[in-house]
Amino acid sequence: MPLLEINQVSHICASVRGDEETAAQVDQYAAVIRASADDVVDKALNYVFSKDRDFQEFLKTPQAKQVASTLRVRKVVTNGSAEQPGKKVAAAVEPTSSVRVVKA
Repeated sequence: MPLLEINQVSHICASVRGDEETAAQVDQYAAVIRASADDVVDKALNYVFSKDRDFQEFLKTPQAKQVASTLRVRKVVTNGSAEQPGKKVAAAVEPTSSVRVVKA
């Protein structure tokens, strides 16, 4: 059994708005747990989504697949080339590896 487990994760870059106090608390929480603000937001949302029973039931319905996307997704600059003006981007993916140490 390998000692390291490597999981490929794809990330998108998106813009959301929030109030200043929440943004400050995200940064403060990130400092306390020694993580990035992005990780704090991602994990917090995943936690809420997994714990909300009504939301989990909604995900099982046909309506869940018909929800219009309102998240503003930005293209990630790759290979030194930026997004071309006038081109609409559906999503940007930034592959990242996460490593977890498995105790033997």
